Amino acid sequence: MEIGADTNVLLVGATGGIGAALAAGLRETRLTMLSRSANGIDLTDEASVMEAAEWLDGPYNLIFDATGALEIAGRGPEKSLADIDPGAMQAQFALNAIGPALLLKHFGPKLSTDRPAVFATLSARVGSIGDNRLGGWVSYRASKAALNQIVRTASIELRRRNKQSVVVALHPGTVATALSEKYLNRHPSIPAEAAATRLLEVVRALKPEHSGGFYDYAMGPIPW
Repeated sequence: MEIGADTNVLLVGATGGIGAALAAGLRETRLTMLSRSANGIDLTDEASVMEAAEWLDGPYNLIFDATGALEIAGRGPEKSLADIDPGAMQAQFALNAIGPALLLKHFGPKLSTDRPAVFATLSARVGSIGDNRLGGWVSYRASKAALNQIVRTASIELRRRNKQSVVVALHPGTVATALSEKYLNRHPSIPAEAAATRLLEVVRALKPEHSGGFYDYAMGPIPW
């Protein structure tokens, strides 16, 4: 899709590491920004999402969900099955899977219906079931795998409203942000600004046939 001065964009999670970098990359658009710190939106609370949706005008050509967390309330990813904690797992699903589902529920209807429209959300390669060869990180992996299924299902429904719509899950790579700072020594990382640039290049390249897919920062498909 084209991204320019007339593109109506809604960015959720605009004050996070990747979100702030995306906001900078989208500054020439008609940009509306939401975040917990700036607007009080809480993806784990449906009433909060509904309240935000009530004052959003739309229609939007692009809704980008840049929310998510690897560590919540001081609980990092599990190293083994023995480390699973039900409360920590629920928190992962509430933010990383149910939260984006609520955005699709309440913000999805605000996507354009008569022109190309994209809903993109940040997933993670570790959410790929087919690519999982290391184990561990059960809750985070499972929450992102659930998100991928939500994206796939939503893409089918939104295409009925608009055949030009695209709903995708995007893997940004390992990005040097607060989310991943404790784990950066394990993998090469890139600055948030570089990640945002690559993600927006992917968005520009999206076409209706990509809807329901899971792609990395180079537009490479990732196995479910």
